[in-house]
Amino acid sequence: MEYKFTTANFEKEVLEADTPVLVDFYADWCGPCKMMAPIVDQLAGEYDGRIKVGKCNIDEEDGLARMYRVMSIPTMKIFVKGEAAATIVGAVSKEELEEEMKKVL
Repeated sequence: MEYKFTTANFEKEVLEADTPVLVDFYADWCGPCKMMAPIVDQLAGEYDGRIKVGKCNIDEEDGLARMYRVMSIPTMKIFVKGEAAATIVGAVSKEELEEEMKKVL
């Protein structure tokens, strides 16, 4: 299952989560973000129950994007116990993203 992270739910859904959380910071107009979407969706299904996966639209949630210093998109951050444990910037292969996810399990 994939979540939509917003300012309203970020603290509860990401920072206070019992499992690691992958946040995909993206924008609808971003080509590389569209390339990553099916990979992120696939990994969300494969890691369901072990890593929470969701998206944060930087155009709608620019405060979160600034807070986490998202300078270019797509940027994926993996949070563990409320801290950003890994950051992946740009379009990467499924294997590269999965490698980072496995590090936090």
